[in-house]
Amino acid sequence: MPELPFDASDPRLAAAAWSGLAEPGDPAAGTLVAHLGAVEALDWLTRAARGPAGAGAGSRPWEQAVARWAPRLENLDVRRELDMLDRLGGHLVLPTDPAWPAGLDDLADTRPFALWVRGALPPGAAVAVVGSRAATPYGQRVAADLAVGIAEAGTGVVSGGAYGIDAAAHRGALAAGGPTVAVLAGGVDRPYPTGNTALLEAVVASGAVVAEVPPGCAPSRSRFLARNRLIAALGRATVVVEAAWRSGALSTAAHAAGLSRPVGAVPGPVTSMASAGCHRLLREQGAVCVTDAAEVLELAGPAGTHLPAEPPVQPGLLDGLDPRAARVLDALPARGSAPVANLARTAGLPLADVRAALGALELEGRAERAGSAWRRRR
Repeated sequence: MPELPFDASDPRLAAAAWSGLAEPGDPAAGTLVAHLGAVEALDWLTRAARGPAGAGAGSRPWEQAVARWAPRLENLDVRRELDMLDRLGGHLVLPTDPAWPAGLDDLADTRPFALWVRGALPPGAAVAVVGSRAATPYGQRVAADLAVGIAEAGTGVVSGGAYGIDAAAHRGALAAGGPTVAVLAGGVDRPYPTGNTALLEAVVASGAVVAEVPPGCAPSRSRFLARNRLIAALGRATVVVEAAWRSGALSTAAHAAGLSRPVGAVPGPVTSMASAGCHRLLREQGAVCVTDAAEVLELAGPAGTHLPAEPPVQPGLLDGLDPRAARVLDALPARGSAPVANLARTAGLPLADVRAALGALELEGRAERAGSAWRRRR
């Protein structure tokens, strides 16, 4: 096998090379790079790929790993992909860079080797908002409203750039002037779906479009599933707005739970198949029911922060009363008035207790005399 046509001793080039050699989330590649470093791991692979005369792959699992990676060594030249990224105005971010999102480190051996980034990764906290591509108007409205509230609180919104809930979440964050991040399953030069190209360009201007595979890589089903772990790791919490019974969004929720990140789910109509996955999360997976941005922020923040305010409610007739006064006020007719004796019979209380309660109700402005009788004050 010929020597690599680039400086394989350069840590940035070696990390970029590994992002193309191994499929996203390959734990064997992650373990190798974590223990040897990208440069030494690449050197080991090139020698192992030459056969028994080289380094050797050792045990059977490593032989299988080398067999997966070796075909991509041929014609490997990451300078092409880096030049393409540069033409797009993007940059490569490594785990050692200040801009690297610390949450990705929780992925351990499935952590990406590098991020190919267009735009600027926003610092600070973020929430992942995900859901069905075939979203209903209800789901899109809720996702956008959640994203607006999250962004207005200064928290970023992470999603996958897809149709439906993802797009609504990105648009909501953009409308609020907040940062948002779209994680792609293919290269950053291949906006997917193409119908969201304009939206993804707007995301680049406000936040970042990122991928763990080099430019030129096509999205695939396995890469979509692997991409979901990045969305979960980038958010302090994951919220599923709408999801069918078997939805890719449930994969993101599972990754979040595996990372000990809180998972929230938005309830929907019990007759809607679009919300069946959310109800499944609530019933079987211990997800937290969330209905607005304040509840999402409470879920994502440290305990005791972002506590949502109690919603305004119409005060009840008997609110704030002790049991005796409540029974007397309840005994007063809704219309007209009643003498004390009648009130005592209706309330089932002694006359003395009724008189005492009526005096207290009069002081509070809830009851008033009407001649020899009593009535509710209107």
